[in-house]
Amino acid sequence: MRITITDLEKRYRGGKQALRDINLEIESGMFGLLGPNGAGKTTLMRILVTLLKPTAGQVSVDGLDLQKYRRQIRRLFGYLPQEFSLFSRFRTWEFLDYVATLDGVKDRKRRLAKVDQMLDQFGLFAARDRRVSKLSGGMKRRLGIAQTLIGEPRIIVVDEPTVGLDPEERLRFRNIVADLSRRDIIIVLSTHIVGDISSTCSDMALLNEGKIVFNDSPQALIDCARGQVWTLNASDYELDDLKGRYPVISTIPAEQGYEVRLIATEITDRSAQAVEPNLEDAYIAFMQTFAAEANVLSEEVDW
Repeated sequence: MRITITDLEKRYRGGKQALRDINLEIESGMFGLLGPNGAGKTTLMRILVTLLKPTAGQVSVDGLDLQKYRRQIRRLFGYLPQEFSLFSRFRTWEFLDYVATLDGVKDRKRRLAKVDQMLDQFGLFAARDRRVSKLSGGMKRRLGIAQTLIGEPRIIVVDEPTVGLDPEERLRFRNIVADLSRRDIIIVLSTHIVGDISSTCSDMALLNEGKIVFNDSPQALIDCARGQVWTLNASDYELDDLKGRYPVISTIPAEQGYEVRLIATEITDRSAQAVEPNLEDAYIAFMQTFAAEANVLSEEVDW
């Protein structure tokens, strides 16, 4: 399967432009859409699942125009939004049974068997009779994924899936998504949490202020940051100075001060050692470089 996005734009009333000149090719497997809050990720996701119409441009799925074949294409999608509102009075199994009914599974015996399969797959069988309102945050997210999949979609769109989850639930979610990505389907994962991308996606894009600023593999982004990530030891005073001059990624208390990890194209401190970047380092380094270049262009225009 393939999603093709061409020259896509979205402008809201009042003139706010949420997306501009979006061009992407998304193929079977896991695709990560990474960017800060407010970058336009949710707007793009809602256009993909036909909940919003673009102002300009085109989205096609296997050559079918999204606007001309909305109903046909919508059947291919499963969508887990960032704010997943549930029917809180339903029991867990009742909610999935209701969703399966909406998805056209009319045979009750087959439908209930499918519900039990989903409950078991996502570790919710023991809570099948529990009211949805009584589920933990992580269990609700798992239930959200289950309802997304119960209609056997060919394309799954997940928006900010791990926000508010504890580390154990976050890891569980990533493992579930990794298993799903082995099927011949498209999974689009939109997030501002870098770890969600680094552990699951083979292709990705960075969205910033409504524009795609990077589109390649996570490894390609990491390669861009080589020679820009450093570690060094610093005292309290030196740490304050470093924070004023560089993007500091982490500070770990050490015997004498702190072990600091930071981003810098050049650094004069002799104790600094260049280290291999990870995806979080690369994301911060890229966004810092992109912001700096944007500021330079803005100053040139002003001049």
